[in-house]
Amino acid sequence: MEHRDSAAGCGCCALSAVGAATAALAWASTDRTRRHMGGGFEGEDTDYTVLVTELPLVLAAGAALPALACAVLLLWMRRRRRATGGGGTSEFDE
Repeated sequence: MEHRDSAAGCGCCALSAVGAATAALAWASTDRTRRHMGGGFEGEDTDYTVLVTELPLVLAAGAALPALACAVLLLWMRRRRRATGGGGTSEFDE
């Protein structure tokens, strides 16, 4: 049972990393971010504070949403397994 939980936890961490990277790429490709980072002629109107204010929030949300979804799914699966009486054994159960 511990092997299943650690594998699921590792999968959730990988899913969160992919979610954070995807959120950052999606944020960077928006017109609003391009306007702030691209600036005007010779860097006029370039606003680098978005890297400090918006990017950490985007990364946190991108990592938290998949982790939350994975946690809800794991809780649901555990409750379902307990309700059905264990669901059988595995070669990893010891």
